[in-house]
Amino acid sequence: MLKWALIFALIALVAGALGFGGVAGVAAGIAKILFFIAVIGFLIFLALGVFAGRKLTGR
Repeated sequence: MLKWALIFALIALVAGALGFGGVAGVAAGIAKILFFIAVIGFLIFLALGVFAGRKLTGR
């Protein structure tokens, strides 16, 4: 998902440089949403990994 966020960010940069403001705004918005979804997913899996590790070691 982070890969798609980077792709949309690049599309936004290129579209902005070429003067396509509407396309750049939409692509930047999509990139922002995908980035935050990826960060939230990372934090959820990090927490699950920590809790599973504690359960296995008994701490």
